[in-house]
Amino acid sequence: MPARRSAEKPYIGIIGGTGMYRIDDGESERGMQIGKFGGKRVAFLPRHGVGHSIPPHMIGYKENIQKLDDAGVSRLISTTAVGSLREDYRPGDLVITDQFINMTHGRDDTFFHDKVVHVSTAYPYCSELREVAADSAKALGYRFHESGTVVVVNGPRFSTRAESKFFGSMGADIINMTQYPEVALAREKGMCYLNISVITDYDSGIDGKEIDQVSYEEVNRVFEANMEKVRTLLSDIVSKIGNERKCDCGSSLDMAVKG
Repeated sequence: MPARRSAEKPYIGIIGGTGMYRIDDGESERGMQIGKFGGKRVAFLPRHGVGHSIPPHMIGYKENIQKLDDAGVSRLISTTAVGSLREDYRPGDLVITDQFINMTHGRDDTFFHDKVVHVSTAYPYCSELREVAADSAKALGYRFHESGTVVVVNGPRFSTRAESKFFGSMGADIINMTQYPEVALAREKGMCYLNISVITDYDSGIDGKEIDQVSYEEVNRVFEANMEKVRTLLSDIVSKIGNERKCDCGSSLDMAVKG
């Protein structure tokens, strides 16, 4: 596998979601923080901007992934706040996402507009990093789910009860507004992509369960209450990531169907 980074460049990147806007130690560089986290040099980028100023449908997903790629990142970890579509996926739980269903529209979701390239997203989340994350979560004693299918909606509004029930009937476990096209764009760049989702609420349409309306205040409150847990988990994951990749994420373009 060809080397894509120099010794000076971080090969691990973190995209922080709701409630995570900085790492402890880092200097601003090309719109990112570059610094030490988990004992390693990382590039950190807040998805919604510092202070949560960018709504999900206006995020520059391609620009973010390109910045991280230019910085030398080949292993990318993201955090997201999600709603639960299942009663047993409870607020405060963590989910190591393994599949997505895209229900967004109007988002630029590919780097290939001048030629035909069909990249497989059958397994869009890195199996190697997901295993590392599960080992870390177990060792830390956190309540988590080793897999989960996320349905990604455009936002910025939350779902109706009918939509929520529909998404659950499709086989989705959790719902979010930002994982797509981020995960697919990372795949096109040959990055390993790991997502750690924090369940902040039950979505509005779980059968047999009376659900309060979702509010941003409640989502943010639950996420902030679990922020230290997320940071500890991320630090532990980063510390365990090896220099060499054993997965096939880096060869995603080699396996792509090209026209």
